[in-house]
Amino acid sequence: MTVVERDVAPTGLPERTVLVLRGGGVGLVLATRPDGLPEVLHWGRDTGAVSASDAEDLVLAQDRAVSPSAYDAAWPLTLLPTEHDGWEGRPGIAGQVGGRPLVPVWRDVTVSEAEAEGALVVDAVSDELTLSLVLALDAAGVLRVRPTVTNTGAEDVELAALEAVLPVGERAAEVLDLAGKWTRERTPQRRALTDGVHVRESRRGRTGHDAPTLTILGTAGFDDALGELWAVHPAWSADTVHRIDRLAEARTLLGAGELLRAGEVVLRPAEVFTAPETVFVWSDTGLDGLSARLHDSLRARPGHPVTPRPVVLNTWEAVYFRQELEPLLELARAAADVGVERFVLDDGWFTGRRSDTTSLGDWTVDAEVWPDGLGPLVDGVRALGMDFGLWFEPECVSPVSALAEAHPDWFLQDPDQARTWRHEYTLDFARAEVRAHVLERMSAVIEERHVDFVKWDQNRDVVQTVHAGRVGLGAHTRGVYAVMDELRRRHPWLEIEACASGGARVDLGVLERTDRVWASDSNDAMERLAIQRWTELLLPPELIGSHVGPEVAHTTGRHLDLDFRMAVSLFGSAGIETDVTRCTPAERDRLREWTALYKRERGLLHSGRVHHVDLGDPGLATTVVVGTDQDRALARVVRSETGPRALAVPLRFRGLDRRRRYRVAPVTGLRVPKGVDVTRTPWLERGSVELPGAVLEDLGVRLPSLAPGTALVLEAQAV
Repeated sequence: MTVVERDVAPTGLPERTVLVLRGGGVGLVLATRPDGLPEVLHWGRDTGAVSASDAEDLVLAQDRAVSPSAYDAAWPLTLLPTEHDGWEGRPGIAGQVGGRPLVPVWRDVTVSEAEAEGALVVDAVSDELTLSLVLALDAAGVLRVRPTVTNTGAEDVELAALEAVLPVGERAAEVLDLAGKWTRERTPQRRALTDGVHVRESRRGRTGHDAPTLTILGTAGFDDALGELWAVHPAWSADTVHRIDRLAEARTLLGAGELLRAGEVVLRPAEVFTAPETVFVWSDTGLDGLSARLHDSLRARPGHPVTPRPVVLNTWEAVYFRQELEPLLELARAAADVGVERFVLDDGWFTGRRSDTTSLGDWTVDAEVWPDGLGPLVDGVRALGMDFGLWFEPECVSPVSALAEAHPDWFLQDPDQARTWRHEYTLDFARAEVRAHVLERMSAVIEERHVDFVKWDQNRDVVQTVHAGRVGLGAHTRGVYAVMDELRRRHPWLEIEACASGGARVDLGVLERTDRVWASDSNDAMERLAIQRWTELLLPPELIGSHVGPEVAHTTGRHLDLDFRMAVSLFGSAGIETDVTRCTPAERDRLREWTALYKRERGLLHSGRVHHVDLGDPGLATTVVVGTDQDRALARVVRSETGPRALAVPLRFRGLDRRRRYRVAPVTGLRVPKGVDVTRTPWLERGSVELPGAVLEDLGVRLPSLAPGTALVLEAQAV
């Protein structure tokens, strides 16, 4: 692993210094200037340390020329560009002070090492503000940027934008980002990069089912394995801006930040505002290379889950609001019998909750449904050897609830103007009394029964927000983070899942304080294939909740074979979301084999390198996970639709050690799909084949013909 370095090379030019951050094969090269903020000379492949003898020539070689019909002198593209620098795109910082446009003229600029390894801090002063800009490059090559400004003047400063930007390579030619809707999150969309300022805003008050997730610029024709890419992700769970500035007079900029509404952030003298962290990633090995950096970076976090990700059963699609002790105990016994390790009681356990029209916010156990409290269920679940989890929707409140009646002033929306969504409003978590109330109620329930896991849901977009007479979304979101952080501090054993009517809160801001995300409310395994694949662009499989749903998906009505549903769920943080008591003995046997397979393979699946392999057949989706030591790999091939050719294509394994030999065979624990005639595929008829890694990567093994709605999981074992 490359050690992150900070190199400083003075030049022979007055007040010009070259600073280099290096890590994971990535380099960030900055050059200081006599006045104003540093500019970025390079972000991309690590070019090595810059010596003092090379620094002056490097600056001269990269400094701007004066373009035709432009300013009379060359201007720099700084870390936070504005009109004062000569920049005519979207400013990095904007707003107003005393009715005048905010265009800081930075002076007294210093660059110093941060406490964290591999980080630099750029400090600067203007007449209105002080700036502290932290740039941290980790050992995976992921760069995180976080700006903070303090009002040091005598007048209020209203911020309209504070966004992190970096220049990308001149060869960037295409744009990829994501879109979607409920139950179809993270749908890719791709287009040519064109001139102009391109801004994509999200105004949903949460990350959103249609969130861009990552905005990626790449060389022409980039794919999963090939191409140079530059990507940005705002680690923020509310309104965001993704931006691309491509102007004729400058290098192309890529950036992101928190979307600030008019009047939302007004800094009085001495007040401070810290923008959310913005994450930048570069790769020269396509989309999978981009994901590899992000996955490695997340796995290196101190708070990343280190215990094996348990097999979960969530009760929602098994019982919905029909909660009764004996049927739930029967469900728990069936779950334990097939190998479930965590039993999660979903919506409906608290006072008055018989439907989604009432009682949110009244977080006390319903005495009518649970006359003896949750104890009998929790004790029964624990006696079966399972953890116990519980559903909450802490941020929202039903108009018909004791909390709403007692504290209508706690709403983040004005009920006289705003509309309900799923029969609920949002509580104002920017208010200390709201945070204290929610913490007290949740902690009481969690502490009483030592709840192991919280499914933290949030079922509405947050719009028309009002806090203290102004837009309150950013302050509310920071309050939500504070409650999550305090819950973890009070209950160190507690794990939290981020759910927002499915996958509307999938971002690295919420992942700093949760242990997995619920990728989508769709448990249709066919729909889940694409949802999980594009969620994997940002997150490793162990952070992506993926459950075996019922035979007929409740969101689409599609019928899917149990083995297909299990194969899709296997490549994630796996679980079950169906009524196991209604399964036949044969189905329970298959589920038992599947949970055993998951427990055996989760160490590989949750630490290995993820590859998506294009087999040249648009009807096939192929995912290969290779262990860190390259001893083993698992490959899942799914047929989603019929292919264009009668002859089945070969499966090529990516990421194996090309010098070693591997035995390839169907994985134990999942059946070869029903209807596949193995006698028509010679190596499958024999049961296995042994070949060098180079052959498996370049030539592969011939697949059998697969019908739509079938999946085949193979393993490659070094011999």
